[in-house]
Amino acid sequence: MTNSKTFILGGIRSGKSRLAERLAIQSHLPVIYIATATIQDAEMQARIELHRANRPAHWQVMEEPLQLAAVLSQQAAENHCLLVDCLTLWLTNLLLHEERTVFEREHAAFLSVLPTLPGRIILVSNETNMGVIPMGELSRRYCDEAGKLHQLIARQCEQVILTVAGLPHYLKGSS
Repeated sequence: MTNSKTFILGGIRSGKSRLAERLAIQSHLPVIYIATATIQDAEMQARIELHRANRPAHWQVMEEPLQLAAVLSQQAAENHCLLVDCLTLWLTNLLLHEERTVFEREHAAFLSVLPTLPGRIILVSNETNMGVIPMGELSRRYCDEAGKLHQLIARQCEQVILTVAGLPHYLKGSS
């Protein structure tokens, strides 16, 4: 599966990033890891350091909290594997951006470029909509936008995997 898209969903600490990294290694392609997280506090710094420690040192790493579509279109190639971790952090960055047009522009650009990307693409995201409706307008908008984004991405991917307790559950495509 050189030209393929895999979408991995799961809760926090569900094993989704570890699964994505394993699939990237198994592709036997050069890997470009695209990180969307930004360091806002010591806890997030620790999470990022843990991810860095677990990644193979020879992987190329790019940090892009907003302009994901541009980075994907620049880096995607027939003979590469791109691993994006994670889309819900990217979505948060867009929703919290002071310029309101950033969300619409970057969201539309990502959905537009995704089906055109060559090579092996692995997308990781948090499944956040399996509980109660959150309090607060921003929290509800975040969950609504994440749910809509996930549905649109799942339609464009050959493989969709939900990870629970470190176990992959194949929702679309085979193992």
